[in-house]
Amino acid sequence: MNTGSDDPGEVAVASDETETDEVRSEQERALGSRAPEFVKARRLLHVSWQVGIFIIGLAVVVAGIIMLPLPGPGWVVIFGGMAIWATEFVWAQLVLRWTKRKVTEAAQRALDPKVRRRNIILTSIGLVIVAVLVGIYVWKFGIVMPWKIKDQ
Repeated sequence: MNTGSDDPGEVAVASDETETDEVRSEQERALGSRAPEFVKARRLLHVSWQVGIFIIGLAVVVAGIIMLPLPGPGWVVIFGGMAIWATEFVWAQLVLRWTKRKVTEAAQRALDPKVRRRNIILTSIGLVIVAVLVGIYVWKFGIVMPWKIKDQ
């Protein structure tokens, strides 16, 4: 029998193929720094690396916060900054995991037929109410332009 080794007394060990993909993906995405090994080996270099990552992530998060009231993908940029922080900081990795879990749960709830039906009914009722209010306003006051066309 060939065990894959020429050394006497060595025993072949079968790998455990019963692990699920979820367990493997959790093990692959272990918490902690993803800095290169040569950076982790030197304390001063690692701290400098973390400061740099923090400053870059902070700049991206601040840009996202600025984009919230302005045109632009504010939330996407904020989560991008969090992802930058998550390459180095455990707290950011935990926040991103929690956020992903909550977004997935919300998406599953939104796809539920009962919830979709309820949302469609509530939206329709809201549109009817707005249309009635606009109709009453136009009937009562008419359509008046904000500028005076006759005076020009």
